[in-house]
Amino acid sequence: MTTIRERLRRNAFLGAGCGLALSLASCTETKTKNIPAPTPTATAVNEEARDYAQYTNQVWSDEFNANTLDLTKWTCELGAGGWGNNELQTYTSSPDNVLVDGSKLIIRARQQGSSYTSARLITKGKQSFQFGRTDIRAKVPKGKGVWPAIWMLGADIDQNNWPVCGEIDIMELRGSKPREMLSTMHYGSSSATHQYKGTTKQLTADLSDDYHVFSVVRSKNLMRFFLDGQEYYRFTNADVGTFAYPFNNPFFVILNVAVGGNFDGNPDGTVTFPQQMEVDYVRHYQYPQ
Repeated sequence: MTTIRERLRRNAFLGAGCGLALSLASCTETKTKNIPAPTPTATAVNEEARDYAQYTNQVWSDEFNANTLDLTKWTCELGAGGWGNNELQTYTSSPDNVLVDGSKLIIRARQQGSSYTSARLITKGKQSFQFGRTDIRAKVPKGKGVWPAIWMLGADIDQNNWPVCGEIDIMELRGSKPREMLSTMHYGSSSATHQYKGTTKQLTADLSDDYHVFSVVRSKNLMRFFLDGQEYYRFTNADVGTFAYPFNNPFFVILNVAVGGNFDGNPDGTVTFPQQMEVDYVRHYQYPQ
């Protein structure tokens, strides 16, 4: 790994939810219906690792087929203050920053004078995911200081603060390096002992050029990461050394586009705003028991 992300304010600025999103014309692609959350079970399922293609039971999804954000599945986190990384954006629930157009979710970072606004969506308190395969099909932005991320945090963060709860960065992109995709795990016994480990996948084309499917397959003591169905990294309980391995626990999903900060620096005038991440779907699969 090359850069640390100090996330000391992950549980701050919880918003009450996004307002109504703008309604736009939907495209002609046929998509499956949204699948409601499964009924929680007393024991974890899908602990055993299976091949990517064996995860065939789609047990939860948001296909973004409506003209508004489904507030039974998502909450907008709101606020400014740098978010522990000296970021520049203020997260809002405005349709200027977050909208559903009938076929996809759009998270849009905008410049307003010397300030920036964007959006950050979480499933915290509404849906968490344990073992199985989580797929997110998305098209990401690029440009100096633009920081799209698809990631997860431990659902027990209110009881075990970051990094004890664990963090799974499925996809992060430095906008100035659009052919380098980062996947990183964060863990530790306290903020003072924060550890991280992951990989940087080198790409032959800009990640922003097209839609891609970003996947993590979580099994007991094992996580495998895939881009468009091809595995490029795996992480096991041995990778945390003497620290507790939090990644067998339920996690919730986060989708956001940050601007500026420690990760890629601040915009330098070479990028034109607005910049947006388009999310086609979020799905969770399990294999038949």
